[in-house]
Amino acid sequence: MAIILRLDRVMADRKMSLNELAEKVGISNVNLSNLKTGKVKAIRFSTLEAICEVLECQPGDILEYKKVDS
Repeated sequence: MAIILRLDRVMADRKMSLNELAEKVGISNVNLSNLKTGKVKAIRFSTLEAICEVLECQPGDILEYKKVDS
């Protein structure tokens, strides 16, 4: 996958648990866990916005593009 999720790093920097973030963002622990581990194919902008608001970060802090050699 060319998009790497860095949500776990940002959460650790903010000392925020998965349960706490899920509650504040308003999504289930399972959905947030899937997002954190990269098991999702898409994310709603409203969810990304809520995560960034709670973690006080930018989308680029959570998402990283890495070129895949073919």
